[in-house]
Amino acid sequence: MNIAWVYLILAGICEIGWAFGLKYSEGFTKLGVSIITVIVMILSFVLLSQAMKTLPLGTAYGIWTGIGAAGTALLGMIFLNEPRDVIRIVCLLLIITGVIGLKVFSGAK
Repeated sequence: MNIAWVYLILAGICEIGWAFGLKYSEGFTKLGVSIITVIVMILSFVLLSQAMKTLPLGTAYGIWTGIGAAGTALLGMIFLNEPRDVIRIVCLLLIITGVIGLKVFSGAK
């Protein structure tokens, strides 16, 4: 696996982290959580920018947002007792399928 893909996956994981950080920073009113959230945001953007040096823009951005959206929604269902309706799960599967499709058909090595 090319290092750009590793950067991209790590950037997506960081996106999940900062989304949760936003939730727990309570509008940036909790200083410690807010600082960690901003650091993870910056790390996510830095990793994404490194991945974009070699990966196509649409592929990298689509996968980054897909990992973040699907991962955040899934973890919200697991840890925050968010709704687990069948239609939400189907929608998550569509996002995941789209992310896999972007990877498979990207033409990037």
